[in-house]
Amino acid sequence: MIRRLVQRSTFVVARPIWPQKDNTVPALAVFDLSRSAECLPAAIRTRRCVYTSSALPAWQLVASNTPTVANGARLKHASRCLQTIPKTVSTIGIRGVASDNSRKRHGRSTESNVERQSVASSWKQAISPYARLMRIDRPIGSWLLFWPCGWSIALSAPAGCWPDPLMLGLFGVGAFVMRGAGCTINDLWDRDIDAKVERTKHRPLVAGEISPFDALVFLAAQLGVGLTVLLQLNWYSILLGASSLGLVIVYPLMKRITYWPQLMLGATFNWGALLGWSATQGSVDWAACLPLYAAGVCWTIVYDTIYAHQDKVDDLLIGIKSTALRFGDNTKLWLSGFTGAMMVNLMAAGAACDQTWPYYTSVGLIAAHLAQQIHSLNIHNPTDCATKFISNHQVGLLLFLGIVLGTLYKGYSDDQRSKTVISPSNSNSNSSNGSASDQLTVAVAGARNIAV
Repeated sequence: MIRRLVQRSTFVVARPIWPQKDNTVPALAVFDLSRSAECLPAAIRTRRCVYTSSALPAWQLVASNTPTVANGARLKHASRCLQTIPKTVSTIGIRGVASDNSRKRHGRSTESNVERQSVASSWKQAISPYARLMRIDRPIGSWLLFWPCGWSIALSAPAGCWPDPLMLGLFGVGAFVMRGAGCTINDLWDRDIDAKVERTKHRPLVAGEISPFDALVFLAAQLGVGLTVLLQLNWYSILLGASSLGLVIVYPLMKRITYWPQLMLGATFNWGALLGWSATQGSVDWAACLPLYAAGVCWTIVYDTIYAHQDKVDDLLIGIKSTALRFGDNTKLWLSGFTGAMMVNLMAAGAACDQTWPYYTSVGLIAAHLAQQIHSLNIHNPTDCATKFISNHQVGLLLFLGIVLGTLYKGYSDDQRSKTVISPSNSNSNSSNGSASDQLTVAVAGARNIAV
């Protein structure tokens, strides 16, 4: 019978059942997953059997009024049939002590898995508000804070050398932590405003997931980590870095006072352009760092004005100021002007550091990127504004790669220049040595002639 099911491409599960307490005959349960019992003889279609894991029909073969031995022989025959059909029929073992123990172990493991999942879920629920408070789910802000630091570290590297990886790592951690601290300070200041803006009304402080006191404790922990990173630098850099904390605290208030809060954000976010150089060189080279810092401020005004256009309707209703409202329909004209100022300052920084053509090539690519970004910008489409804002990560990466390649090529060009300077001097010295020897030979020959 089982062979007939297999020939019909039917998947069969057969399970020998433990005999009843009254020593009645054992039975063989055959599950036919074809939703049909036509293949079974009519004489054995006695009653339906419950199949708990599926609604598919199942039939129990019961040979009533048959001796126990005969049914036992039929059971052995069915088992042999199962063994001869590999990968087609699955057998479930006879219930006994071993199966009871395995079921108990399975129950205990299931309970432990449920407990682990509940603990993990509770931890996730506890940590998630703090992660969202420091914007871990939106890393673009950390990158925008890090790139001015990376530019400065790369520019300060000696010709032909890579930027210091330890400093890059320290400033990367510092940018991540301090950006989170800045977001925490911003949300503490703006929780009354965020509740009225569609994009920010679900932030943890506004939604009540974190109390202001908990946010302050978390802020203290973040500042402690940031201070630990800062203490790895020299004292000049420690004082310079600590002086930026005032900008971090004051920036969120600027949107209530002036239409230029993006200017204050630029002064805050690009402090690393000064700090990176002092961390590697011991002090700031203002001829190189000041143009780099100014370029970063112009760049911040560009990308944060684009970002502010997402909330300009809500900002207008609740009285919040921004360059998006200040520029209005002339936004593209203003952004083009700040992009031009950024390019001029980048060229000045490159000239102060004797940069080479890879650096200026990257500056040209950045100009093209920003021009395309501004030209295709739709200031009335929040989704497009968000996309353009995030794409500024590429601007920072392009300039960093240009600085690194330009510094490496500068070392190569210096080596070539030194070789060309040394070779003519060698030839001149050789020629002078040759002429002196010739003169000496003539003088000896003349003296010999006089003696003769």
